[in-house]
Amino acid sequence: MTYWHEIDSPVGPLLLAGTAHALTRLHFQAGPHALRPAKGWRPAATPFAQVQAQLMEYFCGARRSFQLPLAPEGTPFQLKVWQALSVIPYGETLSYGELARRLGVSGGARAVGLANGANPLPIVVPCHRVIGADGALTGFGGGLHIKRALLALEGAACAVDLFAAEERAGFARRLQAGGPAL
Repeated sequence: MTYWHEIDSPVGPLLLAGTAHALTRLHFQAGPHALRPAKGWRPAATPFAQVQAQLMEYFCGARRSFQLPLAPEGTPFQLKVWQALSVIPYGETLSYGELARRLGVSGGARAVGLANGANPLPIVVPCHRVIGADGALTGFGGGLHIKRALLALEGAACAVDLFAAEERAGFARRLQAGGPAL
């Protein structure tokens, strides 16, 4: 049985989906590509209580990694890439090419990018920490403004350099106040 629940967050509404035992999907609902729960999915908040608590801790700066049961569905290569994403440290970034190199896929930056873009668990499996070889913030399912906000929240150098100190302080104040960060 697949359950779903929508929560508010500083980066907009998030749709959570999964079984009673594991999270299978986290989807950004703001923008043109909102996910509609599939026929047969049941609305329920209870299976996602721990997910919601850990996400709020992350957005408040009190959590740097997630300790949740996950069950993403993908190809063996996608699963390998998503596992590699999970070990990129909080506040750090890695290029698509470097991630491909670490996975032993020489010249596989595009393949890694495609797998990264198919990540069904953004934020929790931190695909936002992967950037272009030149340091540019490239593609993100929630939009580049959300990728930039997540990296700024984490204090990643590539994002911090893009914002003036007062803009970062305003972002932090809005997060702490529980309002939209963007």
